Amino acid sequence: MAAPGGTSSAQVVKEIVSLPKPRRILLFSGKRKSGKDYITNILQDRFDSSQCVTIKISGPIKSHWAKSLHLDLKELLGDGEYKERYRQKMILWGEEMRKKDYGYFCRAAIDMYNAHDVPMWIVSDVRRKTDIRWFSENFSDTCKTIRITSNDEVRRKRGWIFTPGVDDAESECDLDDVNDWDLEVFNNEENIDNILPTILELMK
Repeated sequence: MAAPGGTSSAQVVKEIVSLPKPRRILLFSGKRKSGKDYITNILQDRFDSSQCVTIKISGPIKSHWAKSLHLDLKELLGDGEYKERYRQKMILWGEEMRKKDYGYFCRAAIDMYNAHDVPMWIVSDVRRKTDIRWFSENFSDTCKTIRITSNDEVRRKRGWIFTPGVDDAESECDLDDVNDWDLEVFNNEENIDNILPTILELMK
């Protein structure tokens, strides 16, 4: 019998057996310019790289485009204007790949960031229900979900401009109706000292 996403039951069992077993996985999501990269970067800086690794599900997508179009991968992985030029093309290509295998980029990102022997993972860019589903299916209670929220005025001050085909696409909107986050963080301030302790509690 085929499992959801076009993967056979035998493949799912093999995948679960062969995956690494981290102690804690934090799954971060949020709209563009909500500050999730800023927060996850500060979190990562508090840990040695042997203790904690930040994983970007979009990493393999951006790596593919960097190689195909001879782009700057470091800039694509950042949070600046350079990435925005190519965002829509990357989204469309990523959607096609996910239709074939919804866990493809999750697995590829774990490999890309050499996460196999690291006990804590920060997944900084969960964007779809299937991303949460894949991690939950394979890592169960190890996962904690965190939603970063900022109001539109604050996001605009950070450089956000509504872009048709991006801000109304699945990559930005698929998680809008999720309401059972382990933690929801309102990030309207630049000083996040009051936010970090609550997040760090989830890492225990």
